[in-house]
Amino acid sequence: MKILVTGVAGFIGMSVAKVLLERGDEVVGIDNLNDYYEVQLKHDRLKLIEDYDSFTFIKMDISDRDAMKSLFEEQQFQRVFNAAAQAGVRYSLENPYAYVDSNLVGFVNVLEGCRQTNVEHLVYASSSSVYGANTNMPFSVHDNVDHQVSLYAATKKSNELMAHTYSHLYNIPTTGLRFFTVYGPWGRPDMSPSLFTGAILRDEAIKVFNEGKMQRDFTYIDDIVEGVVRVIDKVAEPNADYDNNNADPATSFAPYRVYNIGNNDVVQLMDFIKTIENAVGKKAEKIMMGMQDGDVVATYADIDALVDAVGFKPATPLQEGIKKFVAWYKNYHGFQ
Repeated sequence: MKILVTGVAGFIGMSVAKVLLERGDEVVGIDNLNDYYEVQLKHDRLKLIEDYDSFTFIKMDISDRDAMKSLFEEQQFQRVFNAAAQAGVRYSLENPYAYVDSNLVGFVNVLEGCRQTNVEHLVYASSSSVYGANTNMPFSVHDNVDHQVSLYAATKKSNELMAHTYSHLYNIPTTGLRFFTVYGPWGRPDMSPSLFTGAILRDEAIKVFNEGKMQRDFTYIDDIVEGVVRVIDKVAEPNADYDNNNADPATSFAPYRVYNIGNNDVVQLMDFIKTIENAVGKKAEKIMMGMQDGDVVATYADIDALVDAVGFKPATPLQEGIKKFVAWYKNYHGFQ
């Protein structure tokens, strides 16, 4: 298949593109290579896939309407995986317009490209952040999610609403994937695995928010990629049993689906830190902090819908995933 991967220099985008290329798909990857974090890491990710004959990289911003229109018209993609977005809950408090440009304007450009060129299936990155103020655990795609607590989360929920509209109006199959705290080699430097590992190796203190009383559903990158690729192949269909009087937010009368991808396991923040300490071989100096604006205390994924749809359940143990991540981090950053 010919597949567009947006955000291809990103952590998830590159990892998905690599697996698609390895299995024989033709991949066109786009990325604006912005400086939200160090651009060299993005270039180094691209080096892992740039030598595949069936890969083409184009520097492009998904918020560029004319460029996106031309791209879709010229390339005629069969499938699209949209991983491009302005990421980060905390940064959305500082620079909200970056989220509007990329996550809203950019996503409309992706939807329009799919509509105008009859793309067979659009799969896009949503986020566990959409659950916001929900406290019913584990988070289920069948629950209502109308109370986001950050602009980032609100833009991701908006993506789901926009996708449903296009699925309904234009019969475009769309599937949203709510990722739960993705980590692993080549991960983002603004995420806790990198922040904690780097600080410990440099003998610097780490900030522990909410006095350490946090829980996360950490999901290893290989599990995320397996889930994404299976979903790309599973074209969204209407729910034949959909009942408008008892609406299911995860399905529709239109060809629209939403799935969680998480490890289906809750990890206490202090246990997570201990796992990194064990992998690094050093204890962390901890500065206990209060809760951050826009953050949530806990995330925990109900993945039954994903398992039912594509027969896959993430299962990489945290200790195994962190060990691989720390080994990569030390090698990439030159620690012995």
